[in-house]
Amino acid sequence: MTAINMCLAIPGKIVSVSGKDPLERAGKIDFGGVVKEASLAYVPDAVPGDYVIVHVGFALSRLDEDEAKKIFDYLKRMEELSELKESTP
Repeated sequence: MTAINMCLAIPGKIVSVSGKDPLERAGKIDFGGVVKEASLAYVPDAVPGDYVIVHVGFALSRLDEDEAKKIFDYLKRMEELSELKESTP
């Protein structure tokens, strides 16, 4: 049987935002200690402190903190967060 590597959208907390043009806004997103940059073009109202769902470098939607923590906990249990740490230089 061949293992299938799925790409998951994961929750993260916006640490900072740069750019004024809505299509070029980007944010530093904290994924439980691993900080990566993602486009905020799909969530123009997002601000530092908000939680967002990120997939392939794009924040797709905002969500509340409780929901983000539940999802993050599930991912930890499934050991799906190791890929984030492995890809960090």
